[in-house]
Amino acid sequence: MRSIVIPALALLFACISHAQAAGETLYPGKTLARIALLKEGTHHYLRYFKDGDSSTPLDIWSREVLFVEQDGERRIRIRQRWDSAGNPAGNPAPAAKRLDSLAQFPSFKPISHERITDKDGKHMVEGFIFSADKITGMKDLAENSQKDFLMPSAEPSYNFETDLEFFQTLPLAPGYEARVNFYHPGSTTAPTYYTFKVTGEESIAGPTGNVDCWLVTSDYNRPGSVSKFWFAKQSQIMLRQEGKMPDGRILVKALID
Repeated sequence: MRSIVIPALALLFACISHAQAAGETLYPGKTLARIALLKEGTHHYLRYFKDGDSSTPLDIWSREVLFVEQDGERRIRIRQRWDSAGNPAGNPAPAAKRLDSLAQFPSFKPISHERITDKDGKHMVEGFIFSADKITGMKDLAENSQKDFLMPSAEPSYNFETDLEFFQTLPLAPGYEARVNFYHPGSTTAPTYYTFKVTGEESIAGPTGNVDCWLVTSDYNRPGSVSKFWFAKQSQIMLRQEGKMPDGRILVKALID
């Protein structure tokens, strides 16, 4: 009997491990496994281009997480800002972009997204509402240049602009894989499923020393390309991201604080 039971148990554990590694497809509205890791606070990242041995600073990117009350319900609010050094030769004034995103708690189901861009003396306001079957322009947002926007959606989607905080709430582990229907507000590309997978574990330099991280990768549906994310194992905050640009340079986003 023992000779039968042991192989059977081994097969069972192998099946369980395969199921865990196979990952999951995430749907807006579902409570996320590690939502408790999402905390209020602000993090800053240095974005720069790496080309061989040279590096070119691009901007400082801040991401702020807030929990707010709206219509008697708790919401996740994520505010972002980019402050650029500009181009001294042709644009000495800094360019700024600000995002303000609202999502349901604890599912991260998106509600609205606002974008304000000030560049080259131009001020642009854009606002969007996420619904189950479409993304539309915010009618009541002052100066909204996207009031008549309409993007049909075959399935509910997550807001691509809140991806880092969203990833922070997933059950990252060896072999974990997630399929996520993301949409970039205002894009002419319809909501699309992307696959993100934990492909390794690495210790990398953080703001205060080395940090043990999950290495997550995605090709963003472009076979042959790869974007890499390093998430701290303990907090699952992103420490670093690298992605190759069409011109061959590497765009790096590195946590400052």
